[in-house]
Amino acid sequence: MSQQPPPEWAAAAAEGLAAVAADARIHPTAQLIPADRTGHRRRIVIGPRCRIGAFAVLHGGTDLAADTEIGHGCVVGEPETGYALRAYHRGEGAATRIGTGAVLRAGAVAYAGVEIGPRTTVGHHTLLRTGVAIGADSQLGHHLTVERGVRIGAGVRCSPGSHLTADMHIGDGAFVGAGVRTINDKRLIWRDPARQQPLAPPRIDTGAKVGTGAILLAGVVIGARALVGAGSVVTRDVAADTVVYGGPARARNGGTP
Repeated sequence: MSQQPPPEWAAAAAEGLAAVAADARIHPTAQLIPADRTGHRRRIVIGPRCRIGAFAVLHGGTDLAADTEIGHGCVVGEPETGYALRAYHRGEGAATRIGTGAVLRAGAVAYAGVEIGPRTTVGHHTLLRTGVAIGADSQLGHHLTVERGVRIGAGVRCSPGSHLTADMHIGDGAFVGAGVRTINDKRLIWRDPARQQPLAPPRIDTGAKVGTGAILLAGVVIGARALVGAGSVVTRDVAADTVVYGGPARARNGGTP
C-alpha cells in the first residue's frame, strides 16, 4: 500500500477538493469522485494514519477522522439516485463522516449523509443507505442492509444478514441477531400516493435483544432490556424487561400475554 496518494488525488488537493494527511496509507487503485450527479463538488478529507484499500471509491463530502480503515472495494459517500422512501433522488452528495478508529471492511457501502461513530466496525458487504447514523463502539456484521434514516446507538451489536427498515431506531447496547427482518409499512403499499400511509418503523430500545430470525412488524416497540426469542413474529409492543417468543410472540416471564 502506497504512502502517497495516487496522482489524481494530488491534483484534487491542488484544487482544494482533497486534504490528505501525510501519513495516510492509500492504495494506488483507490479513487475519489468530488462531483455528485448534479455537478456539485465537495471536499474530501483523509485524516492522520487512515488506511484506504484497493479499488475503494470516496465521493465528495467524505470526511475520514484519524485512524479509520476503509477496506478493499468500499464505496463511501455514494449519492443516491432514483426512487427511494417515497421520493425521487437526483444524485445529490452530502457530508459523510467516519469517526476516529472506525473500520469499514471490504465491500461495505456507505451512502452520502452516513455518520459512523468512533471505533465502530461495519462488516463485509454491508449496505448503509442515505442518512444512516451509528454511534460509537458498535459492531455491524457482514451482509446487513440498513435502510435510509436508521439510527443505531452506541455499543450495539447487529449480527450478519439482517434487514433494518427505513427510519428505525435502535437504542444503546441493543443486540440484533442474524437474519432478523423488520417492516415499516402496515399495508405493503408501494408507489401509490392515493393510498400510502406514513411509515411506521419498529423500534428497539436500550439494551433489548432480538433473537436470530425474528420478524418485527410495522410500528412495534421492543422495550428496554426485553428479549425476543429466535424465530418469533412480533405483532405488538413488548414491554421493558419482558421475554417473548413464538408466532405470534407472547410474554413468557409473567408479563402481560
